[in-house]
Amino acid sequence: MRFLVRDRLLGIGDDYWIEDEHGARAFLVDGKAMRLRDTFELKDTGGNVLIDIHRKMFALRDTMVIERAGEPLATIRRKRLSLLRNHYRVTLADGTELDVSGKILDREFAVEYDGELLAVISRRWLHIRETYGVDIVRDDADPALLIAVAVCVIHLAEKEREGSGVGVGVGED
Repeated sequence: MRFLVRDRLLGIGDDYWIEDEHGARAFLVDGKAMRLRDTFELKDTGGNVLIDIHRKMFALRDTMVIERAGEPLATIRRKRLSLLRNHYRVTLADGTELDVSGKILDREFAVEYDGELLAVISRRWLHIRETYGVDIVRDDADPALLIAVAVCVIHLAEKEREGSGVGVGVGED
């Protein structure tokens, strides 16, 4: 399954549609304005909230939390002891960890579980300007969760770049 995401920087209050590979609307990313923390909802085409995404307020490192039906589903943060800033860890509620690595700001990265590829996020195979694709590799993978992971990782990388005043490089904060 492949989804197309219009590459707008996620600002508070931004809404945009994610389309499937045939151009049909699949998910709406609904940015919530007037909130103290960065908050987004991933909705289906009927307007039903599938996933809530928000920034954890009191964390030592920037952290995004993904919830489904009010229950924690995943926590995302930059990997601590990584030499590259382009490496994130997704910890699912059951303790399972997903690894996200690649060129996040260039929209060229992968999501893996235990060395097995789950999704590839890329601009390379698209000719539409300001768009990247989320290609779900495994049939049994949760598309909404993997799209939410991509949205969170990109948002965290953008926030980190804004906060540091420099581009992505080598080193630990």
